[in-house]
Amino acid sequence: MSIKKSLIMGVASAALGLSLVGGGTYAYFSDTEVTSNTFAAGTLDLAANPTTIVDVDSLKPGDSVTRTFNLENNGTLDIEHVLLDTAYKVNDAGGDNGSEDFGKHIEVEFLYNINNLHEVIYKTTLADLKKMTPEAVDQHVFYPWLGEKGLPSGSSHELLVKFNFVDNGKDQNVFQGDSLALEWTFEARQTDGEVK
Repeated sequence: MSIKKSLIMGVASAALGLSLVGGGTYAYFSDTEVTSNTFAAGTLDLAANPTTIVDVDSLKPGDSVTRTFNLENNGTLDIEHVLLDTAYKVNDAGGDNGSEDFGKHIEVEFLYNINNLHEVIYKTTLADLKKMTPEAVDQHVFYPWLGEKGLPSGSSHELLVKFNFVDNGKDQNVFQGDSLALEWTFEARQTDGEVK
């Protein structure tokens, strides 16, 4: 290699070294702060007491039974909507019901209890209640009963339900000895999300 090339290579190496050294020698102030954040989800906890609403034997057409139960919000979040899904199974003891549905003969009245005077919120049959969507039941029963506030955390509301074995004035002998197992499934829905 010639002296000229060696000299150019030496100068280039020195310049590169100085730029690396010079680049790492500037000073600045700095500060760091670590934040720790917690996101805790609230809970929805809807309880219905008692869980067995009606356990009655020997009903006959014209009989009624009224039961009281509480819906309780034991969670940390407010409940805006309570949805109710109805299912039932008829035990046809005599095997003679044919197309008759015992649920069409059981009328359900959801009641307010105001100073021991019962005001009907909504009335329907078990058969029709079974066909309704849970959202429709909320609109007809729970919204008028609970109002705009819904069921706030830590609160409970008492609901009266009256079951009537409707006497339709016709022969209802096919229902003698039959039983109906009713299952109500309550679902709680939260309020809308909000900016925290």
